[in-house]
Order: sequence, then C-alpha cells, then structure tokens
Amino acid sequence: MALSRVCWARSAVWGSAVTPGHFVTRRLQLGRSGLAWGAPRSSKLHLSPKADVKNLMSYVVTKTKAINGKYHRFLGRHFPRFYVLYTIFMKGLQMLWADAKKARRIKTNMWKHNIKFHQLPYREMEHLRQFRQDVTKCLFLGIISIPPFANYLVFLLMYLFPRQLLIRHFWTPKQQTDFLDIYHAFRKQSHPEIISYLEKVIPLISDAGLRWRLTDLCTKIQRGTHPAIHDILALRECFSNHPLGMNQLQALHVKALSRAMLLTSYLPPPLLRHRLKTHTTVIHQLDQALAKLGIGQLTTQEVKSKLSCLSCCTTWSCSPPTTLGQGAE
Repeated sequence: MALSRVCWARSAVWGSAVTPGHFVTRRLQLGRSGLAWGAPRSSKLHLSPKADVKNLMSYVVTKTKAINGKYHRFLGRHFPRFYVLYTIFMKGLQMLWADAKKARRIKTNMWKHNIKFHQLPYREMEHLRQFRQDVTKCLFLGIISIPPFANYLVFLLMYLFPRQLLIRHFWTPKQQTDFLDIYHAFRKQSHPEIISYLEKVIPLISDAGLRWRLTDLCTKIQRGTHPAIHDILALRECFSNHPLGMNQLQALHVKALSRAMLLTSYLPPPLLRHRLKTHTTVIHQLDQALAKLGIGQLTTQEVKSKLSCLSCCTTWSCSPPTTLGQGAE
C-alpha cells in the first residue's frame, strides 16, 4: 500500500504518462473507433440510387451521341449519296412525329372544349387536313408491307416513286420544287377538258343571262384572261342547280374535276362525287378561317399552299361558296 501511494505521488509530481484511468480510457477509445461496436464509418458520401441512375443515363446519352456522330461522319465520307437519303429520312421521321404530337394536342383540345373542325383557327385546321393526308399515305405503305418480304419491295418502290408513295417530309428540296411543278402541270392539263364540258352544257341553262355570262367567261379563259371575282360570283346559281349541280354532272366531268384537285379519278362516279363534295367543303371552311385570320398574317409557304388549293377552285366545278372568290382575291 505504501509503495503504491509513493508511485501515485511521483506520477502526480513528475507528470508521468501513466494515469489512474489508463485502462478505462483505452477501452473508451476502442469503443469510439468502432472496434467494440463494428467497422468505422467511411468518410465518403454515397449518392442516392436516383442520382446514380441519372448519372448512368447521362453517360449513356453522351456516349450514344458520340457514336452517332462518328457514324454520320463515316457515312458522309464513304457513302455520300446514301448519307443524304439517310439524313432526309431521319429528319422526315422527326417532322412526322412532331406533326403527330401537334395533331394529337389539337384533337385533345377539340374534345375537351367540344370544338368542331370548322370552328378551329386556320393553321390548326390546315395542319389537321394535311396530317390526315399524310397518315393515309403512310397507312397505304403499311398495308402493302404486310406480306412476308414485301418490305424490301416497298423500299425499292419508295426509291423509284417518291412522289406517289412518300409524303412531303421525305422529299429532298429539289424534289419538292419539281413535284409542285408536276402537280401544277396536271391541273393545267385538266382545265381545258373542264372548260369544254362547261361549253357543252351552256345550252341547257334556262336563264339567258347566265348563259351569256358563262359563255363570256369561257371565252376569256380560253384567251388567257384571268376572270374577275364578280364574274365568278355571278354564276353561283349555275352550279347549285341543273345542269352543273354536283349530282347532275356527267361522269367524265367529275373525273376531270378530280384530276384538277389531285384526287384519284379511278373510282366509281358516286365515290368521286362524295370526295369532291368533301374536298370542296374543307376548302370552303379553310377559306372562312383564313378570312378571320387575315391574308396578311400568312407566311410565304402558307401562301403557296393556299394558292395551290385555290387554283383547283377556279374551274368553278362544284364550289358554290362566295368566300372562295374572296379568299382568292
């Protein structure tokens, strides 16, 4: 006992490293370091699973873009002609997908607010009309691709006949210009035939004043003079009754009108009459929507598209509305 007291006193005086609670202190340090209760915690912070997935997706997207860029450069360097077709095809798919989303948005808005087609603004109405035509042509390609190995033949046909089988999104800039010229030539070829049919039915018109006006109009057109708006509107009664009413037109006249409006003429006359009525009704509704919008608000491309539609109506075939003439003006 005396010896232990001397040791404790000496440690207190000289500051010895030996402390009275050495074993207890060491035990506490081991407990704090984790040896007593488990492994020590890491100093690094781990990301959440969502952050890990986000980083992985970002890495995959970056690598995909890099590989896609190398692939494009390879095609452009070694296969330039195929690369042009490939680029047009990919851009066409993107534009078609964008049109589909816009059409779906318009249809959803029509359904929510109970809006009819003829109540839409001009641009939305025109977008739906054009998108329906594009989808119809795409469905035709899908149907003929159903038989086994027919898709290879379809690809060949699309390459050989792009105007007939492809929609405008997959045309090259040169093809767009050339095809518009071809369509205009088709309309020009059908106009003399339509005028000849009009001249044949002039004696069947009961009103002498209308007979004279229609004869004068046909003469001006054959001489290359563009008729005035009031000359066309004065003949509305001729196209609502016999002999130029839609239901009274001859089959050859109906086929000529279908070709002028770029509609197929290889259908039975009742179907051709129905298509002409539907087509001219849509043009009339577009013209009314355009009157609300204002012609000055149209872009250059919209003006070209509108004129291509109205050029068909100058045949006075089956369009009785007055706004068609006002829209053309």
